[in-house]
Amino acid sequence: MNFEQFFRSELDGLHEEGRYRVFADLERQRGQFPKARRHTADGVKDVTVWCSNDYLGMGQHPKVIDAMKDAIDHCGAGAGGTRNISGTTHYHVLLEQELADLHGKESALLFTSGYVSNWAALGTLCSRIPGIIVFSDAGNHASMIEGIRHAKCERVIFKHNSVADLEAKLAAADPAAPKLVAFESVYSMDGDIAPIKEICDVAERYGAMTYLDEVHAVGMYGPRGGGIAEREGLMHRLTVIEGTLGKAFGVMGGYIAASAALCDYIRSFASGFIFTTALPPALAAGALASIRHLKESQVERFAHQERVRRLRSLLDRNGIPHLPNPSHIVPVIVGDAAKCKWISDLLLDNCGIYVQPINYPTVPKKTERLRITPTPLHSDGDIDHLVGALHQLWSRCALARAVA
Repeated sequence: MNFEQFFRSELDGLHEEGRYRVFADLERQRGQFPKARRHTADGVKDVTVWCSNDYLGMGQHPKVIDAMKDAIDHCGAGAGGTRNISGTTHYHVLLEQELADLHGKESALLFTSGYVSNWAALGTLCSRIPGIIVFSDAGNHASMIEGIRHAKCERVIFKHNSVADLEAKLAAADPAAPKLVAFESVYSMDGDIAPIKEICDVAERYGAMTYLDEVHAVGMYGPRGGGIAEREGLMHRLTVIEGTLGKAFGVMGGYIAASAALCDYIRSFASGFIFTTALPPALAAGALASIRHLKESQVERFAHQERVRRLRSLLDRNGIPHLPNPSHIVPVIVGDAAKCKWISDLLLDNCGIYVQPINYPTVPKKTERLRITPTPLHSDGDIDHLVGALHQLWSRCALARAVA
């Protein structure tokens, strides 16, 4: 087999479908977010970033930056090993305690990313509990799907956010089998929110554990930033809450929060935890500072919600179709992979606006979109510029307008 020819052929297919991914070469500048510098073959250009997962701009917050600098000055760069072999620093211990407190749980466990925390935790639970059946929402993230798939246990997919379908499938399962229901709070592509209370009601009725991914909600919702479950007073009803430090908290890493026994079980058996180098202490220190700040400050959350409302209002006024949802994620639907990438390229090259096109397989074909994530640091002028550019490109592409 000619392997190089095979690789090129597969990549050519992505180009033809308009699904080939190009990375924007960005240089974030302290104190300037959401502005950044983009390195191109034609030189360096200024851009405004509209698709960052640093939802609150905490990656630029002085408390976070100072904490990371202090940790480097105090400890040096790396952790020096796995958590088991010399890599557990006091910053890791403090951060896990802070995360447990954030979610009202006995314990928490750190991972190197949100992807790894889902893969390792679900993969371990679902492979080692004899006879377990996992009930997984059809909209779950790839990291959850991969963790469940890796476990090679029995798995049942229920319709997205459908409590009725979940209950029907639980009722049809072996009543003696252990069960786990895995779902998310805020779904990142459509921005919709799960009916957490109703899912907990059904899960408890059938004796199932609940595993809630809050990666797009932690820091963003609830009086202390504990997520949708905190906002709705439901954290105590969830067996496991999983989150990330790389989105609203502005740093890097993932975690689970649960009972002391469950966290210790994952710590003791999850290969994705045991055999990887611990997060650098500076990252743990930055996350710790971010969480502590957002536990006490509502300023960022209130400002963020106001920015989202203003953007949606202007999109509506200009007939730019976007999915209505109760979250901070604003998906502007294009519905064509080639046009989606073309609009994204024009926004970037001609308008200094960076919004990454989201195409299949991340979203279904014919639902291609620009996933816009406003932050508290986007100005009125930034919003006006974005919507004005979209308004012009919508006409240029002859795309359908939303009807008010």
